[in-house]
Amino acid sequence: MTDPANLDVTLVDGYVDEPAHFGVPPYVSTYPRYTAGALVDAGVPPERITYHTIDELRDDRNRWRDVEEADLFVYIGGMTVPGKYVGGTPAEPDEVRELAWTADGVSMMGGPVRFGVGEANEGASETARDDLDFDFLAMADVEAAAHDIVANGLEGFEDRYRGVPEETRWARQGAFVVEQHPNHPDYLIAELETSRGCPYRCSFCTEPMYGDPDFRPPESVVDEVDALSDRGVHHFRLGRQADILAYGGDGEKPNPDALRDLYGGIRDVAPDLETLHLDNMNPITVVEWPELAREGIRVIAEHNTPGDTAAFGLESADPLVQEENNLNVTTEECFEAVRIVNEEAGWRPGEGSDARGPSTGDDAPDRLPKLLPGINLLHGLKGEREETFEHNREFLRRVYDEGLMLRRVNIRQVMAFEGTDMAETGADLARDHKQLFQQYKQEVREEIDNPMLQRVAPPGTVLPDVHLEYHQDGKTFGRQLGTYPLLVGIPGERELGRTIDVAVVDHGYRSVTGVPHPLDVNSATMDELRALPGVGRSSAGDIVVDRPYESAAAVDVDADLRKFATARPPERAD
Repeated sequence: MTDPANLDVTLVDGYVDEPAHFGVPPYVSTYPRYTAGALVDAGVPPERITYHTIDELRDDRNRWRDVEEADLFVYIGGMTVPGKYVGGTPAEPDEVRELAWTADGVSMMGGPVRFGVGEANEGASETARDDLDFDFLAMADVEAAAHDIVANGLEGFEDRYRGVPEETRWARQGAFVVEQHPNHPDYLIAELETSRGCPYRCSFCTEPMYGDPDFRPPESVVDEVDALSDRGVHHFRLGRQADILAYGGDGEKPNPDALRDLYGGIRDVAPDLETLHLDNMNPITVVEWPELAREGIRVIAEHNTPGDTAAFGLESADPLVQEENNLNVTTEECFEAVRIVNEEAGWRPGEGSDARGPSTGDDAPDRLPKLLPGINLLHGLKGEREETFEHNREFLRRVYDEGLMLRRVNIRQVMAFEGTDMAETGADLARDHKQLFQQYKQEVREEIDNPMLQRVAPPGTVLPDVHLEYHQDGKTFGRQLGTYPLLVGIPGERELGRTIDVAVVDHGYRSVTGVPHPLDVNSATMDELRALPGVGRSSAGDIVVDRPYESAAAVDVDADLRKFATARPPERAD
């Protein structure tokens, strides 16, 4: 290979979704950032590194020339827990093959694609991987492989994992690549890694393949945030770990002091950040060390931004399934963990530093709670039976009936990957139970998701900075940046790419309807007025006829509009 100083490199991001790592827009994963940093560390000038997302290549065929002409082409992708995506569409296997065929230079692929790829990015499918016609497949860290192949030549390629010192250097050196992301700077959230690996061995999960937890020290993560902040990133998620509460400890026991250093350090170097969320929290950690866990959760809620979600991997409430798949938390333990997070972090901004949750009811402040648990349920696991579905429903009903809150319930079907225990049985049960699964999923959406969403985000809840993404059926849909953000439908077709504040007026199963906040009754459209609680078509028409108003309170309807509306003086013609 040529001198690194003269090397042209193209990185293509096909997006990743792992148990503890997410990289579908508006998220950008660690992989392209660290790979870019590793290349710089090996001697490649930053200006000779080109980064594209797969969506950019779809939108503009001219960009494929960068793949064709690169001396080194690196593809990054792989979905081991795929779902439905709004901000981007992960690369399909045929597209990945075309990339390899297009590249005239050396080609390499890496990321979770190494665990396998089926013919469609969907759950409950058998997976098999061929090398998709690439010259090299990185079976460990793609960033380490990219560094070694540049620094040592083609014969220097090897499958190895990078250490913390390399990660710290590469994270800072590769931060520049985010400026080439199409969502930069306003609608981009950077996934941050605090650790890899897991001490537990659930049958289906690929995370233990990284070994036992290996933690980055706080100063390493904080330095990465500092570098990304300097490059215009203001949204961050601590998502690359199996359990945020175990950070900086022995892999299982909470270490609140390490969390304090981590979160406090991030706030110090990025005081103007707009989003600071997390992803995974292991419920067994909460119940095994409740007092330390409570302290750690309080630290998180002190520093994070509202609407944060701690994903709990219950996976199944059926004791038989729990036993046969080495699941590490019982149903009763998970319920207790849900209660603890609600108490320590289920309060809403505006309630004071000594507030406790769950914060519900008409007198609750009009913001989302600081941190709530989310429940992951996985179907098709060994031992699943008809009773499994009822066990799951009973657990969710109990959480709701006890007055607690869940930010979301994630129901999916298993994928069987080589190297996991599920590889022996595959996805046969998921296929056998497909019809039962669909019926059960619909029941959960109707009986749990909708009323729970009304509790979490009652009418009048304000969602700041909703980014408008697409139009459908005469509405504009958008989301905030963060972990599992609410999908918001707004009456009318508004300019895309803008951000607006929204007040919630109605609820679906996993989405809400909202109106711009505050809504000006002197200029609002009929559709916007009709969306307000207590205002129908007839009342909306009366409001329009009787305009202008001096205040929202002056509107003569059988509803209190003060949560939602204001009255601005009408503009006068010169």
